[in-house]
Amino acid sequence: MTQTVQTSVSQASDVQPVLSIVIAVLDEQDNLPQVCRELAEACKSLPPSEVVFVNDGSRDNTVAVLRQLRQECLPNLRILSHDRCCGKSAGLRTGITAAKGAWIATIDGDGQDDPRELVTLVALARAAQGTPPLVVGVRARRKDGWSRRFATRFANGLRQRLLQDHCPDTGAPIKIFQRADFLRLPQFEGLHRFMPAFFASYGVPLVCHPVSHRPRLHGQSKYTNFNRAVVGVRDLLGVMWLRNRTRLPRTVDEC
Repeated sequence: MTQTVQTSVSQASDVQPVLSIVIAVLDEQDNLPQVCRELAEACKSLPPSEVVFVNDGSRDNTVAVLRQLRQECLPNLRILSHDRCCGKSAGLRTGITAAKGAWIATIDGDGQDDPRELVTLVALARAAQGTPPLVVGVRARRKDGWSRRFATRFANGLRQRLLQDHCPDTGAPIKIFQRADFLRLPQFEGLHRFMPAFFASYGVPLVCHPVSHRPRLHGQSKYTNFNRAVVGVRDLLGVMWLRNRTRLPRTVDEC
């Protein structure tokens, strides 16, 4: 893994990126060409950026496709690979830890998110006064099946009621935030679904902005409604405990 990271870094642009776009993928070879070409177009309207793909133990040709796309259309692409599947939150942690930008954007690699939305959301984040915010791209009209939409609506409502995170779409893939703020958060699989609650605990303001949502290009989601529900309830209880045990000073003075 170390050799892979060093090779990818050496091929990246020498320009220091302001923004790192981090994408964790698992067996998404068929979706990557369109995703990467759209990212290449979006990067033209973004501050200096890098795109960090984390291959989370894919068994298809995800890495080979990404290498080809780096040559064809996305020279600022970096590829990190897990030796086994560790989950989306672990993939994001790997990518964000390795990222060079002070700002992080996350997006899914299945084609359901439109990378052009990043332009508006990054501008909102950088223009905010005071503490840099967490900006969440709220999916206004989900393009998933009715059962998944129902399950997501129920889960979001339960999280809002219990965590008071004031975010109508906590699991939204498109998010913009400061790298340093994310690295303060506890690591566990499922963290990406609770980021608004944890960021709020650390004094980071929330900005929500509607974004478009599209049907998945190819393949199927790696999670069913049932396993989302079972894991989500367990995680929700854990997050409530963690937030209750978080103690942070209002100010820190050096004497």
